[in-house]
Amino acid sequence: MMEKPKNTPKRAIAAFNCRGRLLLVEKPLVMGIINVTPDSFYQGNSQPAISDYVDQAIAMHHDGAGILDIGGQSTRPGSERIDAREEMERVIPVITAIMKNIPGAFISIDTYHAAVAEAAVNAGACIVNDVSGGEMDADMLSTVASLEVPYILMHMKGRPEDMQLHATYEDITLEVMDYFILKIDACRKAGIKDIILDPGFGFGKLAAHNFTMLREMPVFALMDIPLLCGLSRKSTIYKTLGITPDLALNGTTVLHTIALLNGAMILRVHDVKEARECVQLTEAYFS
Repeated sequence: MMEKPKNTPKRAIAAFNCRGRLLLVEKPLVMGIINVTPDSFYQGNSQPAISDYVDQAIAMHHDGAGILDIGGQSTRPGSERIDAREEMERVIPVITAIMKNIPGAFISIDTYHAAVAEAAVNAGACIVNDVSGGEMDADMLSTVASLEVPYILMHMKGRPEDMQLHATYEDITLEVMDYFILKIDACRKAGIKDIILDPGFGFGKLAAHNFTMLREMPVFALMDIPLLCGLSRKSTIYKTLGITPDLALNGTTVLHTIALLNGAMILRVHDVKEARECVQLTEAYFS
């Protein structure tokens, strides 16, 4: 009999303190995307009523989502910003309703506003997912530290409304690594204990940059901090294949598999069931 594969990817294992509850990241987790926005780039999971968002959360939880990521502000390329008050009006009722129906859910708030992060955590969220790495709100890092919740630190060059105009790099992986080194230090100095790294696929990056980062993900894994990958139905997939986002599930699964083989520990996805199957098969391959 042939030996089992020995090239198991280097992956950071962690136990995060989520407001007194322990979130174990021993094997890859799936994070389900719930966009409480009218202009998500992929409308397959955009619903108009709170009850619809709750139903979506229940379905994702049932399908194996370890984390539910709630966002009230679109960060797709060229999107327009809304203020913190409007964002809170969108997300807080949804978080409250989800926690009422799924008390054990681990909810992350996808925001770059410190005030929204604080209100969301007070409503039941226990992770802050900030696409700006604290660059768009000077109070974000100190707020996350005071809330004592895990922080998802993402790399983005520019801002959502203009980030694709800044997609130039001499060495994409080196630049993102340098950014992480500086930002991790800033997070630690602010008092943030638990960090997750997100290379920011598609955020100020062209398809070629995204494929390079995906190929070179083992470099990021050397930092020994769990890696999150947000590849689901993005333009790198559907433009490369010449299709639309609603047809990009198969391509998404392919890139999820590559990400898992290269060290990803959290997949941020629209399609939880399919992503969980991808995780299960990948784990079986290495078992």
